[in-house]
Amino acid sequence: MGKNWKDKETGLTRRQALTGAAATLGFGLAVGRSLSAQERLAATLPGAKVCILTPEAVQGPFYFDPKLVRDDITEERRGAPLALTLQVASVKDCARLKGARVDLWHADGQGMYSGYRGQGDDGISTRGETFLRGTQLTGADGQVRFATIYPGWYPGRTPHIHFKVFLNATSLVTGQLYFPDDLSARIYAGVAPYNDRKAKRDIVANAEDFIFEDQGGAETLVSVTEEGGSYLASLVIGVDRAG
Repeated sequence: MGKNWKDKETGLTRRQALTGAAATLGFGLAVGRSLSAQERLAATLPGAKVCILTPEAVQGPFYFDPKLVRDDITEERRGAPLALTLQVASVKDCARLKGARVDLWHADGQGMYSGYRGQGDDGISTRGETFLRGTQLTGADGQVRFATIYPGWYPGRTPHIHFKVFLNATSLVTGQLYFPDDLSARIYAGVAPYNDRKAKRDIVANAEDFIFEDQGGAETLVSVTEEGGSYLASLVIGVDRAG
C-alpha cells in the first residue's frame, strides 16, 4: 500500500495498537478474489479482541438530517478523494454492531457546509443543498464506508469530520474525526480547491483546537493511507450500549 500518515507527536498511536487484531477480521470473500484498496484498509480494523471507548464531542452548529442513505456523499464537490471506513464496536465485549445508523457531515474544500447561510470566505448561502452529508447502516462486520473528499478548513478549527451513531431510537453517540497535521498542511498547500482559497488559513493544529484538546481528539485520529492522490482512512468507534 501507499504511505501511512500519523501525527508526529503521538508515537505508537491507538490506531496502530488496534491494527494488531486485524487477522481476526474477515470479509467472506470468494477464494481468489483480490481485495480493493478500501477493503485492504478495512482489514486493518480490529476484530473481537481490541476495543476502546470513543470520546464524544460536541455536535456543532451545522447538523441536519437530509434523509439520504448513500455511501457516496460528494455530490461532485471538488477535493482530494477520501474513502472512509468506520467500524462500530461494543466496548463491553468488542462485538461488532450490525444495524447501527451512522450519519456523516463535513465542510467542503472551500470551508462550506451544505444547508446553511453564511458559508465560506464570502458568506454565501448553501440552503437547500446536501453535499457531504449522508447516512449508512452498519453490516454484520460493524462497518460503513463513505466516499467523500478531504475536509476543508474554516477559521478557528482544525480539519475534522462530524459523525453520529444511532444505536437505537433513544441512544446515540456524537463525535468528530481528525487528521494528522502534516497531511492537512500538505493537501491544503498543493491540491485544488483548497489552495485556491482567497482567505489565508489561520493555522490551527490539532493540539491548538479547543474541541480536540478538551474532548479526546487524540482518540479519534483516523489512520490514513495515500494511494495515487487518493486517501483511505479508517477509525473504530467504540460505544457503550448501556449508556
